[in-house]
Parts: sequence; C-alpha cells; structure tokens
Amino acid sequence: MMQNRPAIVAVGRTKFGEHYGKEPEKLIEEAWLAASMECNIERKDLEACYMSDCFLPITNKLGLQEGFLSELTELHVPMEGTRSFSAALSAACHAIQAGVYNTVLVGGLEKMSDRWDKIRDDLMLLDDPWSYFAGGTPESNHELMLRAYIKKHGLTGKDQEQLEVALAQVAVKNHANGAKNKYAQFQRKITIDQVLSARKAARKPLGLYDFAPISDGATALILTSETVAKQMTDRPVFVLSIGAATDYLNYPAREDLTHFVAAELAVKQACQTAKLSVADLQLVQVNDQSTAMEMISLEDLGYAKAGSAWRSLYESNQTGQLSYEFNGKPVHVNTNGGLKADGNPLGATGGAQFFELYRQLRGEAGERQITTPEGLRHAATLEFEGFGTKAYMTILGEKTQ
Repeated sequence: MMQNRPAIVAVGRTKFGEHYGKEPEKLIEEAWLAASMECNIERKDLEACYMSDCFLPITNKLGLQEGFLSELTELHVPMEGTRSFSAALSAACHAIQAGVYNTVLVGGLEKMSDRWDKIRDDLMLLDDPWSYFAGGTPESNHELMLRAYIKKHGLTGKDQEQLEVALAQVAVKNHANGAKNKYAQFQRKITIDQVLSARKAARKPLGLYDFAPISDGATALILTSETVAKQMTDRPVFVLSIGAATDYLNYPAREDLTHFVAAELAVKQACQTAKLSVADLQLVQVNDQSTAMEMISLEDLGYAKAGSAWRSLYESNQTGQLSYEFNGKPVHVNTNGGLKADGNPLGATGGAQFFELYRQLRGEAGERQITTPEGLRHAATLEFEGFGTKAYMTILGEKTQ
C-alpha cells in the first residue's frame, strides 16, 4: 500500500486532433490553465514539474523540453522529462511519497502533425533497429501479433470469423464513446461494415478503422500530497498504486508473440500494491493502438483467459451495449473513445486516460458517466511505450483503504 498517498486534485486537456497552426506552448498552456483554474492553483504554488513527450526534439526541435517548460511557466523549479504520461506521473508520485514535494504539475504534449511527411518513419524508431531498416511500418507488429494469436489458439472457420467481427466491434464501440467526448479527435460513429470493408480494401487482417490516428494535443493534472489534497477538495482521487515493467525492444525476439509480458507483470504489481484484484476494477482505459491490442490487453489484465477474450467481446456487443461482460460482471473499457477515437498524441495520451478516470470517479463524465450497483470506487489505466516494450498499470480510487 502506498504511504503518504498522492492525490489528483485537478485535470485539464485540449481537444486531440490536428493542431498544425498551434505552437506546442499554446497546447500545454491550455491544458495547464484548465487544471489550474479547476483547483485555484497558480504557477507560484508548483514545487516541481514533470512533462512527457516522445518526439518534440524531432518535430519541433525542442531538445531540452524542461527548459521550454521553464520559459513557459516562468519558473525555475525542478523539471523532468519522460516519454509517457504514466512515467511522468510515476516519478511525481515517488517524489511526493518521499516528502520532497507537496504540489506538482504533470503534463503531456505532442505535435505529431508538425512532421506529417516523416512521422510514420519516426514512429518506427520506437521499434528495434532491424525492423526499422527492414521497413517495418508502425502497423506491422499489430498484424504479426494477430496472426500469431490466431495460429496459437487454433482459430479457424466460424471462430475466426467471430474474432474478426469482435475486433470490428471494438472500433465501433470506441467511436460510439468518442462521439460523446467533446475532446475526441473523432466524434462520429462508424459501422462494422465500414471496418470490414477497410480491411478488405487493404487486403490485410487489420485496416484503416482498426488503428489509432496521428494526433496533436496536451494534457495536464495537478498532483498533491494527501494532506494538501484534503485541504483543497473533499473529493480527491488517490493514486492507489503504479506497476511497471519492461520487455525486449525486439518484438519478434520475445518468447510469446500473442501477449505483452510487461503488461502482465505491471498489472500484478499494481494489484498487489493496492491490495485489489482485477475483479474490483469495472472501468479501465487501455492502450488500444489497434483493436487487437484492446482485446489482448483484456487478457493481460486477467479479465479473460488467453485466447478467449474475443468470444466475450463478440457476445457482449451483440446487444449493442458499450461494455463487455466477464464472469457475469460488466467491464467498461475506453469510455472516452480510447486511442482509437479520442486520439493518440503519444506524450499526452496517458493524460487523457487519467482525465477520463478522474471525471468518472468523481461522477463528472456527463453523458459517458458509468454507474455500478456498488458505486464506482476504483479504476485503472494501462499505458505502453512502444509496442508493449514498457507497460504502466495505474490504479486510482476516490477513497483510501
């Protein structure tokens, strides 16, 4: 159990999408101001800042992002940079737990459209060098994983057809959720036929509607110690635990290509620390860079046995509901539209996951708000760096135990 438990007291974000005409500083400023206004915190109250991005040195020639953030905030407090929002949050939580700081800013930013002609080439840098020089596209590993999954679990005939429909239903579900999210990059619904037709046109197992888009955007949250949080709000959202693990950079060299071992290890660690089981989590935001990744993440999380999640997805969505059912209990996944519809500006993506959980746990998600018979008490995010190379599982809760 975390000691001196960190708490989120405010969140802010921009709309995700193409913001070619906006400078990076305008995006992160918008997210920060939204968070600061929510909890009445000013820049002078910040004791440290942690910011995440993947490609700002490449896309915007910002090689030392911490200095960029110092100029923007006009502060000289300690600032650190990471590649993912979950990594930034983890570092901030450790500092607060150690008693070093009481109030910090955690932010995420990406401007991927500033390099449209090269960004897909840049994304290949997150893979191993051999795949890069062989011309492996950002989508290739997803297809390799799906093919390995089908082969390992012996899916043929009707089973394989239902798997294909189940993955299409993932995209349809996430777009339906995105249609209720004013910040989402895609706020329109799609159909199963559109997903299947795109695959047929591409002559591949996964098509246009199976993948998350290229996105710009920024997210931010204010993290404080438990003592400060209770002085600021009567409804803080606590960070109950964070689990993290790392796997080989070279995906084809991994022992099992049908799941992410880093995710399994991160989930186990996070649940042990929070003294919770996955069954206690009825809301999760997973890293659905593709529809296949959402399905496999549900197995890595432990909701379904290996090779069986597709069946639960297929059966759950036959009625048109926007949740899945595992072991007789509903599980809500990517209620903000996920990366698929909300968008995927890498450094800011995890911040959107935390933004959604914060709103849901406080009952502020509007049309997307989910309800449970016992009340929503805990929720979690699963964020990746690269293709499952690094995994972070974070459990949030409105009440301490």
